[in-house]
Amino acid sequence: MPANERSKHITQGVARSPNRAMYYALGYEKADFDKPMIGIANGHSTITPCNAGLQPLADAAVAAIKAAGGNPQIFGTPTISDGMAMGTEGMKYSLISREVIADCIETCVNGQWMDGVLVIGGCDKNMPGGMIAMARTNVPSIYVYGGTIKPGNWKGKDLSIVSSFEAVGSFMAGKMSEEDFEGIERHACPSTGSCGGMYTANTMSSAFEALGMSLLSSSTMANPDAEKVDSTEQSARVLVEAVRRNIRPRDIITRKSIENAVALIMATGGSTNGVLHFLAIAHAAEVEWTLEDFERVRRKVPVICNLRPSGQYMAVDLHKVGGIPQVLKILLNAGLLHGDCPTITGRTLAEELVHIPDAPPADQNVIRPIDRALYKQGHLAILKGNLATGGAVAKITGLKNPVIQGPARVFDDEQSAMDAILSDKIRPGDVVVLRYLGPKGGPGMPEMLAPTSAIIGRGLGESVGLITDGRFSGGTWGMVVGHVTPEAFEGGTIALVQEGDTITIDAHKQLLQLEVGEAEIEARRAQWKQPPPRYTRGVLAKFAKLAKSASEGAVTD
Repeated sequence: MPANERSKHITQGVARSPNRAMYYALGYEKADFDKPMIGIANGHSTITPCNAGLQPLADAAVAAIKAAGGNPQIFGTPTISDGMAMGTEGMKYSLISREVIADCIETCVNGQWMDGVLVIGGCDKNMPGGMIAMARTNVPSIYVYGGTIKPGNWKGKDLSIVSSFEAVGSFMAGKMSEEDFEGIERHACPSTGSCGGMYTANTMSSAFEALGMSLLSSSTMANPDAEKVDSTEQSARVLVEAVRRNIRPRDIITRKSIENAVALIMATGGSTNGVLHFLAIAHAAEVEWTLEDFERVRRKVPVICNLRPSGQYMAVDLHKVGGIPQVLKILLNAGLLHGDCPTITGRTLAEELVHIPDAPPADQNVIRPIDRALYKQGHLAILKGNLATGGAVAKITGLKNPVIQGPARVFDDEQSAMDAILSDKIRPGDVVVLRYLGPKGGPGMPEMLAPTSAIIGRGLGESVGLITDGRFSGGTWGMVVGHVTPEAFEGGTIALVQEGDTITIDAHKQLLQLEVGEAEIEARRAQWKQPPPRYTRGVLAKFAKLAKSASEGAVTD
């Protein structure tokens, strides 16, 4: 049934049903039954600055949908603050929240048979959770990102939440005064909005512009600014028109548009989480997309944006010099985008970009031309070897030499690794192994921002490697490899590593290797026993039972 007929099926087709009485209780008039019912999935929450500024956007969407001839219906979605949960048991709920958000939106949209949905979100998992739901329900949809936070500042230096995590390592190493530590902590997050570098939230929202599911320029606006409200109103009007024209997500989310989104992630130096989430989005949209496709795109798309964590600038700086549309126009002109992909506006991506200048302003260093790229190839490399036969993801920007071979320092939990790092037990040349942190083993594949930031803060970012079957924050940089598959809980080789074993990380060769003979590895495998699950009840246990591997997006359906 076409999307714009769904509410009519309920409200007109059952004209003598008591169902209509419940709509009248909501303030419907008789004429309203001819209008499309538009859901607004509102991620507003005062638990995190990422989402604390969303209610004004939801209010603006309500007014704009009414003015455009639709009936807006608001429902809530949960959120977990990655930054607040980092380093705690709460972090295990972060990836799980992606699935919960998707399930909430799918349940409301299909349970109430809505004609379309506008999803508003801020923190990291809001974006992929919303997009997964859009692909599943396949009613006309648009994503409204809540917007980025503005940079903090301490003694003339721009700050982000990652500055605070890295300050812990520096302070504990005696390299930072207590005054500066507290100053950074107090000033890192000065406003509402999501973490300000090209971390996971900004990575995913930016990629949604390239995907065609969000309005151009919307992902780099700051949450407190009036233009964010204006963009939300425009998004609402576009969605009502998409409902009338029956433009649906699976018309837009295709193999070619996902390639556009991944090209944008590579060009901007985006988060490793983009790999995990686009595998999941592709799965929801029933589009064939694998780890090998990320590597194929990486090899042809250079990094042209000088953005944190691997570069100098913040998302608001990118916005000032043309934002994501400017990056997309450069990629389009270089033949690195599919310009014929449709977007939620009804126009193609190339048509959307027609009025964007071919080059950014000359007096800036945020966006580089292709021939002066920061890196000639993308930064998210897929590594394989006997330690990751199913693949692993490495972020290789910001490093002088993405190769290390050294002794393994093995930890089965994050806190033990943190204790070792902060007590100077990790030395240059070591390879830290953090395991039993995958989708099933964690469970929930928690992010390892605290250990990686502590390594950076102690000046070891270029000389210490870290591998994990867990994930990394979008704010992570350094010699780090995550998403190791198969994970330790499933008997992957990472479970068999012993203290002092030699490990090779070689991004040039795309290699992650345990330098131990095959016979010895198999002998260890024969002795290995799967540990009992860490949780046996509740949502964590449910996720552990259902989640597929990281190489499949850790999806649960």
